[in-house]
Amino acid sequence: MSSLRYDCHVHLVGNGLNGSGCWLRVEGLWLRGLSEVMRRAVGMPLPLTHRDFDEKYVEALSALIRGSYVDKALLLAQDEVYDDAGTKLAFGSFHVPNDYLFKVCAAHPEFVPAVSIHPGRKDALAELERCLAGGARALKLLPNCQNVNCALPQYDEFWRRMATAGLPFLCHTGGEMTVPVINRAYQDPRILRRPLELGVKVIAAHSSGNSHFFDPNYFGELIKLMDEFPNLYADTSALNSPIRSGVLKQVLAAGRLNRFLHGSDYPVPVGALWVRLRGLITAEQRREAGRIDNLIGRDAYLKQAMGFDEGHFTRLGEVLRPV
Repeated sequence: MSSLRYDCHVHLVGNGLNGSGCWLRVEGLWLRGLSEVMRRAVGMPLPLTHRDFDEKYVEALSALIRGSYVDKALLLAQDEVYDDAGTKLAFGSFHVPNDYLFKVCAAHPEFVPAVSIHPGRKDALAELERCLAGGARALKLLPNCQNVNCALPQYDEFWRRMATAGLPFLCHTGGEMTVPVINRAYQDPRILRRPLELGVKVIAAHSSGNSHFFDPNYFGELIKLMDEFPNLYADTSALNSPIRSGVLKQVLAAGRLNRFLHGSDYPVPVGALWVRLRGLITAEQRREAGRIDNLIGRDAYLKQAMGFDEGHFTRLGEVLRPV
């Protein structure tokens, strides 16, 4: 068993003004306001439109990992949005190319690369092979935001290749508020049945909880799938937030903690108020969390305070593709 501690859900973000190939398209009052709140909450001094934003974001994130309880972060690329026929759509709020991800991870050993490839791309299999050769350890997608119907038969070969390579699939489940959604039907964890049947190791991000009050909580469906598929895991990313924190009690009470992995969802802010109100931590633990400026470290501290054991932080090492 690996002794390294991981944060399995950390986003790479960039505006591309320095040639990274990234782009940001934060449109609408809600997303603009939310992005600014997140930027300030994580202590990023530069505005999203600054030419040096990409470089400073990586520097700041690297320092957070090195100064936290975890040893490594699974760093996430973000593919563009495609339709089922493989045509690129003008949709989405940000893009992080796989090449830029590999470049950042090569320069910072505390980062582990999770590539992003829409299986509907005409070059999806070729890009998958290229990324496997480049050292990809996992693959990340948000089906409801990137328009990925995992059950489509034309994607079977893509899932089979992932299974053969031992490349795990970190998949967003549940609703989403920080990036635009194109198809809410794809937030249900039951869309993961086909990759699971084909042998892909899957990590259901956010434990399939709800992101806002009017969102379904799919945790019960997640547990049913876990009982059926031993290759299904889930992460606890973004659960130290006002609404998603509601699923934490379910995770802790489900009797399957060996199937859950630690994740923060950085740069999503991390707070201790809501888990205190839900009775998951003490008043003193809330005060202690408030004294931790490092958001990666604060999220890890809160998970420990709630009773998640060391395996919650090290288990990802057994799930990642070995290279």
